Amino acid sequence: MATAITVPAEAGKTWLGHPRGLFLLFFAEMWERFSYYGMRAILIFYLTKHFLFGEDKAYLLYGAYTSLVYITPVIGGYLADRFLGPRKAVLVGGVFIAIGHFLIAITEGPGGQDPFYLNGFYLALASIIVGTGFLKANISVLVGELYARDDHRRDPAFSIFYMGINLGGASGPIVCGLLGELWGWSWGFGAAGVGMLLGLAMFVWLRPWLLGKGEPPAPQRLRAPAIGAISQEWTIYAGAALGVAAIWMVIRYAELLGYTLLIFSALTVAYILWRTVTVLTKVERDRMFAALFLIALNPLFWGLFEQTGSSLNIFTDRNVDRVILGWDVPASLFQSVNSIYIILFAPLFAVLWTFLDKRRLEPSSPAKFGIGLILCGAGFLVLVAGAAMAGQSLTPVIFVFLIYLLHTMAELCFSPVGLSAMTRLSVSNMVGLVMGTWFLAMAAGNFIAGLIARATGSGGAGDVTQVLDVYSRIGWFSVVVGGLVLLVSPYVKRMMHLDLIAAEKGKQA
Repeated sequence: MATAITVPAEAGKTWLGHPRGLFLLFFAEMWERFSYYGMRAILIFYLTKHFLFGEDKAYLLYGAYTSLVYITPVIGGYLADRFLGPRKAVLVGGVFIAIGHFLIAITEGPGGQDPFYLNGFYLALASIIVGTGFLKANISVLVGELYARDDHRRDPAFSIFYMGINLGGASGPIVCGLLGELWGWSWGFGAAGVGMLLGLAMFVWLRPWLLGKGEPPAPQRLRAPAIGAISQEWTIYAGAALGVAAIWMVIRYAELLGYTLLIFSALTVAYILWRTVTVLTKVERDRMFAALFLIALNPLFWGLFEQTGSSLNIFTDRNVDRVILGWDVPASLFQSVNSIYIILFAPLFAVLWTFLDKRRLEPSSPAKFGIGLILCGAGFLVLVAGAAMAGQSLTPVIFVFLIYLLHTMAELCFSPVGLSAMTRLSVSNMVGLVMGTWFLAMAAGNFIAGLIARATGSGGAGDVTQVLDVYSRIGWFSVVVGGLVLLVSPYVKRMMHLDLIAAEKGKQA
């Protein structure tokens, strides 16, 4: 018998016109993002200043880590679809993430590449990677489950959810950055672990607000023995622990991971294409092709955008005048600027999309992607122009704020819109897999980001000319591709068959 879930009457109330479960997920994800972005803000400096890696090695390792945290959601999405359900997957993911952050804190060591402490660091990264695989895709799936497919609140809901992500993303770098750079690295990473524990506590405490969404598809089967007396559920958790050990052994081989990522990506997309062609109806097939088109743009966007934590972080540390009101601001704190902008602009974008939708003027999801790519490229070009104006002097800090502003506007046209589109376009028994593939494409983008970052450092440490040359080329490339996406967006929109969603809902009812 499935365990009954008691749902209080007040749990069905709405806040700001949205289910209260949205705000539970908002705060749970906020603390998870606090931990992730707080850790990411100091990671490149931890690699170069504590472990004393050269830029080439540090960028590749950083890219391998950030790509792996987007690969594992494919597996986590599949396990949630078939066995655990999104709610259990999110919970166990948070546990692995918290363990990883605390493990970094307690294995800091004296500095330099001591094998014992370095292996403890790799083990911690592996735990965070596995935990993120369970959590990242499935918490977004839970948001989608709160709304009908034709509910016009979906895009605004994901924008609100995305604001929660960035509330954590804003506070994490400030808290962890200050503690890590000024007090000690273990303080910064430990604070990230505390943030994850707070998110877990809130997720467990306010579970009834989810109104029974995200539960296992077959609870009896999940409790049944799988290996001896061990249930299927605990077999999955044991497999996750083995996954931590496997990633611990391979994470140091960053370039090998890149090739593995390409193979894994190709196999995943091939599987989705096979299912799309052989199983789905024509309308479902068209929608899946539209989803794959949007997924294909992901590696380009994130390969450019994710310079934030690597090459742009180093550029800000070395080549930007960071003195504000007499204080030489630590470079890691600028990692919060993007998230602060999103907190300010996400509500405005949510209102804007709703305002335009009522007047039938809202750009389609593919068109928003094109606009996002143009804005992303423009951000790099503005920074290059600012550095050129400064000449031999340090680049004025205003241009760092400008690149983050343009990239934030680009992200709001891209990420929350993409999350919403994936839950809307995928069929019910593939939504976790498709969402995982969305993050897999982001993984490819993060590995590409590591390669781009390595290209910026190929002229040697402190060669700002090489950095600006790379930024100029990728900026123009992104603008051109964004323009092409705008041209084909009407054709992709037709493949989404949005006009049929209301009729399909009526048939299901």
